[in-house]
Amino acid sequence: MGFIGGNFGYMILKTIAPRTKTDQAAQEVDGNDLKLQQFFGNDIFDIIANKIIIDFGCGDGNQAVEMAERSPTTNVIGLDIQMHRIEKGMRKAQERSIAERCKFSTTTDELADIIISKDAFEHFSSPLEILEIMSHLLKPNGYVLASFGPTWYHPYGGHLFSVFPWSHLIFTEKAQILWRADFKTDGATKFSEVDGGLNQLTIGQFENIVQQSPFSIDWLETMPIRGLSILKSKFLREIGSSIVRCKLSLK
Repeated sequence: MGFIGGNFGYMILKTIAPRTKTDQAAQEVDGNDLKLQQFFGNDIFDIIANKIIIDFGCGDGNQAVEMAERSPTTNVIGLDIQMHRIEKGMRKAQERSIAERCKFSTTTDELADIIISKDAFEHFSSPLEILEIMSHLLKPNGYVLASFGPTWYHPYGGHLFSVFPWSHLIFTEKAQILWRADFKTDGATKFSEVDGGLNQLTIGQFENIVQQSPFSIDWLETMPIRGLSILKSKFLREIGSSIVRCKLSLK
């Protein structure tokens, strides 16, 4: 992966995309850019009504809080492995007086009707293990609604590392990690170790992983760049899909 590497690749990235720790700190603002209907459909709040929902990989809790606020008959459990994010979610739920219906934790014994997963599958270190975990968190007729992207071959599939379209495929992992170290101090040495992780997931890989899991794909659709329908084709979807969304049911 990548053919421009080492210090040479690092110097190019540093020249075309210079960043400092000060720049990054200024950008890290707790935002609330929620697009639940874009990711899960216009009827998402009707779908979750009167249900127990697990928001798997809830982050700072914005999405879980929105679901509980917009659907007052819904109980939401936000799960995340990062305790500082769980604490943020708790504070938001308390501030909005919905803490009884919107709880946050790193684990739960309560079974859900629906697991919601947004912007997470491209970050899990082992998506297959995550699907196994999810299968034990659902009621017998429960299911997963997942939405994620952009995936690896999208022009900006490298997320932070995509300083220009497909740059994450042009530069080696080592060069990009060296560039990231200019403004991040977590000591990450590869994509999988960065904050949140990045597993280089493609759509095809995701479909194969689901086949090996306790789930089957009820439906899967891709949302193409700028709505260009030609990019939904099997041949072009890997490079042309901004968002992948799907419903997974237990086998």
